[in-house]
Amino acid sequence: MMESAILRASNGIWVIIASFIVASLLLVMPLPDWLEYYRPEWMALVVIYWAMALPHKIGLVSAWILGFFVDVLEGSLLGLNGLVLALVTYLVLSLYQRLRMFTMLQRASTIFMLVGIHQLVSFWILTVSNQNTSPNLMFLVSALTSALVWPLVFYVLRYMRRKFRVV
Repeated sequence: MMESAILRASNGIWVIIASFIVASLLLVMPLPDWLEYYRPEWMALVVIYWAMALPHKIGLVSAWILGFFVDVLEGSLLGLNGLVLALVTYLVLSLYQRLRMFTMLQRASTIFMLVGIHQLVSFWILTVSNQNTSPNLMFLVSALTSALVWPLVFYVLRYMRRKFRVV
């Protein structure tokens, strides 16, 4: 009896960790140069999902730590992704009850805005620190692709959460 409760609790943690590992792999997966701007913000999408679904488990500290991990993976300015993921997570945590009531189209539109904020703040910080490599607003295309893949991410993670009874 006690072992099944422990296994259920550990399953929940491992499902969440596994989703972050998959997002990390998708984040660093090599793409052709012309396709790089279209890469969805996988880590942001997964953090948004878990913050919306389980706000008591995934919060600002988790987002900040994952952001530092993304900084190390990408070799970007240390703290940049931690800051923007924490900002996006704060917005999701303040809106998660409303987000749960939205239709999928409304959620995708919200994801577009959240990832757009993520990209815009990153762009500003990189510009201020003279590390910006994007000469135009093409970096916002990833917000659109993130919104387009959001239904897939949402339904896959929801299926995994329900299957493994992550609470």
